[in-house]
Amino acid sequence: MTRAPRRLRRLGVAVTALVALTLAACDPPPGEDAFYTPPASLPSQPGSVIRSRPSIFTLDPVDRTQAAGIRSWQVLYRSTNATGGANAVSGTVLVPEAPWTGLGPRPLVVYAPGTRGVGDDCAPSYTLAHGADYEMFFIKALLDQGWAVTVSDYEGLGTPGQHTYVVGQSEGRALIDAARASTRLAGTGLSSSTPVAFYGYSQGGGAAGWAAQLESTYGSELNVRATVAGGIPGDLTAVAEHLEGSPFVALALLASIGLDAAYPELDLETLVNDRGRALLAETEGFCLTSVDGIGTVFETALSSRGDYVTRDPLADPAWQARLAQNELGGTKPAAPVFQYHALFDEMVEYQQAADLRRSWCDRGGNVTWTALPLAEHVLGLVEGQPLGIAWLSARFAGLPTFGNCLLP
Repeated sequence: MTRAPRRLRRLGVAVTALVALTLAACDPPPGEDAFYTPPASLPSQPGSVIRSRPSIFTLDPVDRTQAAGIRSWQVLYRSTNATGGANAVSGTVLVPEAPWTGLGPRPLVVYAPGTRGVGDDCAPSYTLAHGADYEMFFIKALLDQGWAVTVSDYEGLGTPGQHTYVVGQSEGRALIDAARASTRLAGTGLSSSTPVAFYGYSQGGGAAGWAAQLESTYGSELNVRATVAGGIPGDLTAVAEHLEGSPFVALALLASIGLDAAYPELDLETLVNDRGRALLAETEGFCLTSVDGIGTVFETALSSRGDYVTRDPLADPAWQARLAQNELGGTKPAAPVFQYHALFDEMVEYQQAADLRRSWCDRGGNVTWTALPLAEHVLGLVEGQPLGIAWLSARFAGLPTFGNCLLP
């Protein structure tokens, strides 16, 4: 196993120490907070609000000052897992206090978070309430448009059970049901006529893409206007092969944990060797922004999945079947999509995203595709947001878009 120089590990400790100390000194984490534990019996209707409470949305990790002009709630709502069973998912609903001055009702953006880990302490509803979420300024930029924003924690982040990382069949439904719950939550001013969009990057881009595909059959009553999705891991097999031997092998490990959580019959533990078993125990509840999380990324860098398994999951028929069920592109999104990707993305392979765009286009989707020629993965998140906001503003204003599927 390749180990990082000690100074890099010390840098990771320094970067995360303030956040860790801030969170530890504040509210109990989700694993110790009864709010996140669902009742024994769940509502029958997806999107039902199980419980809610006022919350804080802050950009200030020290004093936790509420962001001016924003009302915030934490919610626990009923959703559906990857195999069709009822589950409970937590999240955050954010609504600007200023009256909406645009056309029609105030729009709602359902924000799909990017990769943060698989531990409950990574739940955005927790980190956003402590000014410790790396996407909080991107979320604030959406709120600054006057839009309401709902941030889903996905299945297993915050709530009991393992997080189903990058499992689109779960994440897409969690986003759709987050929209439903938001329009049913008292005091938000949102309703069944609220214009809705899905928005996300990286893991969130995949989740938003799945929400876009599933909406016509799973959430057809919603007034979905558009989807903005960047850095999409649409083909998990291709992404895993791209990560092989790279500095970001840990992301493939997280994906295997997520798939195993969604589909218990995959039984990941039967495939790993002693080294892999130790790594699974080490990463069971870790967050990428924690000391342990950064350490794991460095320790697994440049390794191979063969270092941790006795049998390759990508060659196993059961794994192949579940991976195929979570490959985007089989159905066109009903609403227009703005899809963007960094040309030099070192984490989520560019070509599989370009192939997804072509699949959606070939099925009659309305897709506006943008390649970011001077960006890698992190810069893609930064450079893509103003483009996504401008495009989405036009959709909420009722302007048509014809996409660019005719371009190569």
